[in-house]
Amino acid sequence: MNFRVDEPSRLDKFLAIQLPSFSRTKLAALIEQEGVWVDGVLRKPSFRLEPGMMVSLEEVEATRPHDLTPVEMDLDIVFEDESLILINKPRGLASHPAPGLQEPTLVNGLLARWSSLSTGSADYRPGIVHRLDKETTGLMVVAKTDQAHRSLAEQIAEKSAERRYVGFAQGKLGHARLKVEAPIGRDRHDRRKMAVDPHGKPAVTHLKVLADIGSDTVVAARLETGRTHQIRVHLAASGHPLKGDTIYAREPWSEGPLQLHAAYLSFSHPATNDPVAFFVPPPADFEHQIAREAIEDW
Repeated sequence: MNFRVDEPSRLDKFLAIQLPSFSRTKLAALIEQEGVWVDGVLRKPSFRLEPGMMVSLEEVEATRPHDLTPVEMDLDIVFEDESLILINKPRGLASHPAPGLQEPTLVNGLLARWSSLSTGSADYRPGIVHRLDKETTGLMVVAKTDQAHRSLAEQIAEKSAERRYVGFAQGKLGHARLKVEAPIGRDRHDRRKMAVDPHGKPAVTHLKVLADIGSDTVVAARLETGRTHQIRVHLAASGHPLKGDTIYAREPWSEGPLQLHAAYLSFSHPATNDPVAFFVPPPADFEHQIAREAIEDW
């Protein structure tokens, strides 16, 4: 799909005129995430177009309604009260519906069990405060009320909520503790992937070596930011991809289940303001089991 520019304009405004059946939000997301080229170069929504330029993009599919049909699931409930639910998400379960996703998600399972969840950040994400990748296991907090959702989301944004993961990484990290500070954006050559990009969004991951297993490393990761695939991207960019990562690791290291588990989550309870902390050990198919103290003492 190609459009020639006739007069000066911002890229997002130009596309909104050319594709009036699509919302500005969808088009901005398309530019940010999927890729829109101006004279063969990927550009941001605010890029200034000049007459004679050529804007290129793939066919834009109409947004299909998300399937929010309740689906009975045997969910692992770690904690529940009137404000929130703590779920130990299994491997292979997506957090919420998305375009092209056919199978039921955690949201479908939640709707089968709870009639009242927070509005969420979008209509297809009721209760979902933060997400885990489909193949990542571990703790997710789900809000039952809008007040709880606001409180939890603010704590994550302000970095007062702690999210800590454990993973099995290739090779030796070289230091007992590391801080990876590298912006992340959509990979310009593969739309499935994210990548370290100087023009991306700020991303900070703290790493701590928990154990050496042969020539490889069990590592804990603490997030300051929550970019898509953040831990996976930062470790892969550092030369230490996670075992079982089919996107960022090479064979044979990419084989087997993804070794990334959200083991620890702490925050102030949105109703009482009391500090609470939760831990769940990695699943049975994880390369190395850890004690709570190993990831909590940081």
